Amino acid sequence: MSYATRMMSVTLSLQIITAFLFITATASSPPSGFTMDLIHRRTNSSSSRRSNTYDQLRSSPYADIFFQASEYLMKLKIGTPPVEIDAVLDTGSEIIWTQCLPCLNCYKQRNPIFDPSKSSTYKEQLKCSTPNPSCDYTLLYGDQSYSRGSLATETVTIQSTSGHSYVMPETVIGCSHNSSGFRTTASGIVGLSWKSLSLISQMGKNMHGAFSYCLSPGGASKINFGSNAIVSGNGTVSTPMFTKKEKPGFYYLNLDAVSVGEARVETLGTPFHAVDGNILIDSGTTLTYLPASYCSLVRESVEKVVTAERVTFSDIDKLCYKTNTMDIFPVITMHFSGGADLVLDKNNTYMANGQAICLMIMCGPVTPIAEKAVFGNRAQNNFLVGYDHSSLQVSFKPTDCGVTQDMPRDSTSAASFLHLNIKFVLFIVVLSLIRL
Repeated sequence: MSYATRMMSVTLSLQIITAFLFITATASSPPSGFTMDLIHRRTNSSSSRRSNTYDQLRSSPYADIFFQASEYLMKLKIGTPPVEIDAVLDTGSEIIWTQCLPCLNCYKQRNPIFDPSKSSTYKEQLKCSTPNPSCDYTLLYGDQSYSRGSLATETVTIQSTSGHSYVMPETVIGCSHNSSGFRTTASGIVGLSWKSLSLISQMGKNMHGAFSYCLSPGGASKINFGSNAIVSGNGTVSTPMFTKKEKPGFYYLNLDAVSVGEARVETLGTPFHAVDGNILIDSGTTLTYLPASYCSLVRESVEKVVTAERVTFSDIDKLCYKTNTMDIFPVITMHFSGGADLVLDKNNTYMANGQAICLMIMCGPVTPIAEKAVFGNRAQNNFLVGYDHSSLQVSFKPTDCGVTQDMPRDSTSAASFLHLNIKFVLFIVVLSLIRL
């Protein structure tokens, strides 16, 4: 090889090395976050009492959820060694609880009942903020089901994008020894409300109070926490969330109107009208409920469009028609404050019942103590629904929730993968220089 050719090769090789060194320096700098079509990555760390491993600090927790009967169940593990449980995903509940042995009065669940005596990290609470020194709790739900038991600290484990488990030691949970009225095979409930003992609150401030879920009407999907939970991109609409002093912890939205086809039914001028939240959004309630007086206006609008024969059932108060096609029913749109117009699929608002199809918007509360207005999980099907405590907004994005989504790889893992490839290329370049 001539001297000029050799010098040209050396110069080219040095340029390649310089370019790759620049890439390496860029890749090793800390990520400031990036926006994808579905999520917005934010720097995330764990709370001070969580594990300080690098994977834990950089990972984004998530969990699998699946549909069963009328509820959505979340998979998580509790105890040491970890025991998997399926618990109802409930934004209207305040604590994480599971049925425990010994069980004085328990319903039949799918998984074995958790035995705290076999966990090395289970510890009953000795001090509580309540006057009850034994730290007992009682939860009464809107459908009059209840759970009673003891508060304890325990290790809770869920998945994370790092590929390692996201471990939450000393998490306060409820160990239920008396539970009744539940029509489920779940082990308990995962509370996701505003309150301090909910799962999202106990994850710490660095999760930004952000979580999002996608409810598939018949398949498995996921719930994301922290940096992977921000809902954005084409089709996303957002509306303010509100809380009530008389019922702290619940997420309220403000419903301005409901459109039935082209007819818009305003809440303005009705007792249902509000500007600070008038409907509870609840992943633990199946159907959507509206106050009786306003609901009757919505039903009347449906009746004006549908010409099929009416069908009545003695045990339920639903607007039903004798038909086997959804085509005759009008599209329903929920107009939330802030310009968030949520166009619902017909499967979100109507359901086949034998030889009839019924409107699944109910008039009045399910029980006297329940909320008068609830935006239930059926209406949320096939939307990516994001709750963001920092922006005080709930966001919706039309999504096929039944399509399996690969979890995004952490930026740290991607950077390590890039570094490995760069080192390999540099090795080849150096070998080329030696041969020269």
